[in-house]
Amino acid sequence: MIRIDELLRAYRQGFFPMSDPDDGKTYWCRPHKRALFSLEAYRPSRDVQRLLRKNEFSVTFDRDFDRVICGCAAPRKNDPETWISTEIIEVYRKLFRLGLAHSVESRYQGELAGGLYGLAMGGAFFGESMFSLRSYASRVAFDRLVFHLRMKGYLLLDAQIMNPHLRKLGAVEVEHEEFMVQLDHALRKKIVFL
Repeated sequence: MIRIDELLRAYRQGFFPMSDPDDGKTYWCRPHKRALFSLEAYRPSRDVQRLLRKNEFSVTFDRDFDRVICGCAAPRKNDPETWISTEIIEVYRKLFRLGLAHSVESRYQGELAGGLYGLAMGGAFFGESMFSLRSYASRVAFDRLVFHLRMKGYLLLDAQIMNPHLRKLGAVEVEHEEFMVQLDHALRKKIVFL
């Protein structure tokens, strides 16, 4: 089992855990390039802006962490495997109880429709995963997370490994060395997430 102190130390050093679906083991990852979002440059798509104006989704924080992390761990339509193992779920549940892990829930007509979870340390938020049961549910949750992080004074929103979905949301890749400079600066801040 991953120890909390070990996990927090790993994040401070630029690592994060991922489980290998083939062997079930958890490994520490530190990619050469890191996917980041600029909190200041981020702009929601027109579709997300329209949904926000219409109040199609209601968004909450830390109201349903278990269902969000399990939603993120569930098999996807195009990918039946997941990197979020039972071990990872358990350690993030502990982090949630300690006030370090957080969830953003997006509801449609009162039902959970999508969301995301991650880890907050200092002025850095490490986005771990998101899921959607309804189109745009996770994008609306992400938009509200960015707004919240801006209002609180966060400096870094880490998305870890670039993929087409993150690129479409506006993530950019930076070299590991640049990420560590930004991370060091962000970790010096003292911010309470909620």
